[in-house]
Amino acid sequence: MQPADMVAVWERHTAYEFLDRDADLAVSTMVEDARVMHLPTMSGGFGKEALRAYYRDVFIPGIPRNTTMETADRSVGRDVIVEELVMRMTHDQEIPFLLPGLAATGRSLDVALVVVVKFRGGLMESERIYWDQAAVLAQAGLISAGDLPMAGPAEGARFLRENVMS
Repeated sequence: MQPADMVAVWERHTAYEFLDRDADLAVSTMVEDARVMHLPTMSGGFGKEALRAYYRDVFIPGIPRNTTMETADRSVGRDVIVEELVMRMTHDQEIPFLLPGLAATGRSLDVALVVVVKFRGGLMESERIYWDQAAVLAQAGLISAGDLPMAGPAEGARFLRENVMS
């Protein structure tokens, strides 16, 4: 698969999730035995039918309407895309993939993410998403970053914007 083709499938997939908000279209970009996992919360699924239900019932309804995503950097290999991005949203509803079981806090969240997307036969085989959950919890007001050995809660996103995107 050519790099431009992988990027086109990936961008179509994310548009189906975040813009069209359509589970059927999102899984149309995936192989039958696809896997998706948000590692910090272990939210996701295995197999196209399980993922269709996951996107329809959990992920897509859990995306706040004001969510934006900015790509900081993208690397494309033989059968993989690794993308660094910043996702910004208001925690104005439950977000099961990010803060499972937590009622809305009304706080702004600025989340630096890394996504690893593998391809097979022209479709997405797997998607692994990583982020700093301590930073998300601090931004949601659940922990105090000052009490922990960590950077400020939005420092990762700020670093990407100032040092990678610029």
